[in-house]
Amino acid sequence: MQHPNIVEFEVTGDYGLFSDPVMRAGGEKCTYQVPTYEALKGILSSVYWKPTIIWYIDAVRVMNQIQTEVKGVRPIKYSGGNDLAYYTYLKNCRYQVRAHFEWNENRPELADDRNENKHHNIARRMIAKGGRRDVFLGARECQGYVEPCVFGDGPGAYDDIPELSFGLMYHGLTYADEAWSEDTRGRLTANFWYPVMKRGVITFPKPQEIPPQLHKPLREMEMKAFGGAAQNFSGLREFGEVE
Repeated sequence: MQHPNIVEFEVTGDYGLFSDPVMRAGGEKCTYQVPTYEALKGILSSVYWKPTIIWYIDAVRVMNQIQTEVKGVRPIKYSGGNDLAYYTYLKNCRYQVRAHFEWNENRPELADDRNENKHHNIARRMIAKGGRRDVFLGARECQGYVEPCVFGDGPGAYDDIPELSFGLMYHGLTYADEAWSEDTRGRLTANFWYPVMKRGVITFPKPQEIPPQLHKPLREMEMKAFGGAAQNFSGLREFGEVE
């Protein structure tokens, strides 16, 4: 299904670190071979985000050959001091991304802000400007850069590879304010899936389209409350934007 509010952009960076958050508590860190849904959603949220909308990543196209590089680092230990660890990063990252937004039905108080043309046009302008906030490829030390593109344009490293599977992989998190069912309401839920890249393109399912056995409730969570002047997001003057 094609949505009228689709955005397309290219994100690049010297390094990327995409992994299951469970593997980031300490010690060695090793990246997945491809970006996770949650990492791409985070990149787009850094470009433009409002609680009125929920971004959904439709697809990612891997443009450069998948390469890794191991670095020795000295992370801070929880008990104090430093430790020595080896982190495995992706290098020379370049991805084309296609995404769209839908209204956040968990935020009825923001119904007056549901102006599709406004949010779509601001999102496209923010992509052209490189985003409102800093962009990272999975981890804080992996700076990324965003610019507009046409999804599918240009040669990709895996255009001639019919299919490549990556096994069980972390998809993303469903927060309380993005819940779609009673099982996800009022809690934080981790989602997993089995990605398959076809001719360089990975097509993502929505979190609610993932089979129930691949959802893992993590803990109880309350929705963030917006009150006072923040309740009405329509007509805000932000970053020189008057809508």
